[in-house]
Formats: sequence, C-alpha cells, structure tokens
Amino acid sequence: MEEVYRPIWVNIIGNVLLSLLKLAVGFMYSSIALISDGVHSLSDVVTSVIGYAGIRISSKPPDRSHPFGHSRFEPLVAFLIGEALIIVAYEIGRDAVYRIVAGGAIEVNSLMLGVTLLSLLFKEAMFRYSIHVGRKLDSQILIADAYHHRSDALSSLAVLIGLGAQRLGFEYGDALAGLVVALFLVKVSLEIVLENVGYLTGKAPPFEVCEEIKNRALGVPNVLGVHDLRAHYVGSRLHVELHIEVPPELSLKEAHDASEEVKRRIEEMPEVERAFVHVDIKGVTE
Repeated sequence: MEEVYRPIWVNIIGNVLLSLLKLAVGFMYSSIALISDGVHSLSDVVTSVIGYAGIRISSKPPDRSHPFGHSRFEPLVAFLIGEALIIVAYEIGRDAVYRIVAGGAIEVNSLMLGVTLLSLLFKEAMFRYSIHVGRKLDSQILIADAYHHRSDALSSLAVLIGLGAQRLGFEYGDALAGLVVALFLVKVSLEIVLENVGYLTGKAPPFEVCEEIKNRALGVPNVLGVHDLRAHYVGSRLHVELHIEVPPELSLKEAHDASEEVKRRIEEMPEVERAFVHVDIKGVTE
C-alpha cells in the first residue's frame, strides 16, 4: 500500500471501531456526549473516504479532458473537508448551547471516561501520523484530514472534561468545553478553506519562491537575464512561465540547451510541477 493511503485506511478502520464503541456505551448509559461523539466519529469515516477518492483522482496522469493533470482535485477535496469542519464546529457549538439551556444530569462511570480517553489518545496519535505523512508528501488532503483528527481529539477532550466535571457535580462543564472546541474548529477550518481557495484559484507563490526560480535560471551558463516571470498554483504544485535572455552569437542548439537546463533546474524544486521557458536573444528580441 502506498504511504499516502495508509493514514486514511487506519483512520477509516479506527473510526468505525471507535464510533461503534462510543455509540454502544452512550446508549447504554444515556450519555448525549458519547452518542454525539460517536456520530462525530462516523462522520469522519465519510470525510476520509472523500479524501481517499480525492487523492486517487488527483494522482491520475494528464488526459484529453485534463491536459495539465488532475492536481486541482486534491485542494478541492481539502476545501470540502474544511467545509465539513465548519459544519462540525456548528454542531458542537449548538449542542453545547442546548445543554446549557436545557440542563440535565447523567451518572458518569469509569467505562464512559475510559472510552472517551481511548478516543482522545487514538485521535491525537492519528493527527500526528497524518500531519507527518501529509507534510512529507506535500498532500493537502492528508494535512486537512490531520486537522480533522485534531478536532476530534479536542472533541473527545471536551467530552472527557465535561464527564469528569459532571461526575464532580458541575453540570455545565461539558457544554463550556464544547464551546471552546467549536471556536477552535472554526479557526482551523477557515485556515484550511482559505488556503485551498488560493490553490484552486491560481494564486501566486511567495516572493522568496519567485526569487529562487529567478536565481536558478540565472545560474545557467549563457543566461544573461530573466524577465516576465510568472508562477501560479495548479492544485498544490506550481506552473512557472519565464523568458530568458541569451547572447546573440549562440547557435540555435546552444540556446535550446540553455532553455532545457533552466527548465530542469526549476522543475527540481519540490513545489514546481512544470516550467515553460521562452528564449529571447539579448538586445534583439523581447
């Protein structure tokens, strides 16, 4: 199995088992917190399946309908995961407010606390694993899914604090913790959404990346200048266009070789997918 798929499959299997366990214990002891957390884990299975499909589609080679590849599908799916996080944040905040208004008390036991702690530890471990693999492979889907794991860990933490506080007699502990989690989720989800909107709309890379592209081109023998440098994201990878200036006495083959070397050096950058180089003769063409 390819490395990029492992976190997703571990997440799917783990969330199915966790959700069944939390739902069983929640219904057994009439715990709204555990039932909602179980449903939350089931929703993660859906987003992970979407993430898996997004990676499969984005890794497809170019074809007639998508001549520059399918890389935009990855930030599209990551954007949808960010939207799902906003919905989750709303649901957690709504439930928290409802608990504060409606009140209600349950009897908390060690099994309920143990299941919640197990969920917390598993989701935090999955966050660290997914964020590591996502950054290593520069996968926006895995990074977005990793923050979904973190939101789940915080959700379980809120449930754990709430159940613990309820056991100690503080009726609104879980609701207040839930509101804190909801606010954190809104922040994380907006960051994911805004970042991937940039990838989908062809935003330019940072200034430092453009300077490195320019310096790599100028480092090629016979390249006297660089102008009309443009770069934009196609998905999470860059497409670069630039003009290089070469001496007028160069042969056609030498000018071609210089442009190919510029192209090779730029495409060696991990964030660059393709480079398009146009050759100008110094003082003759522009």
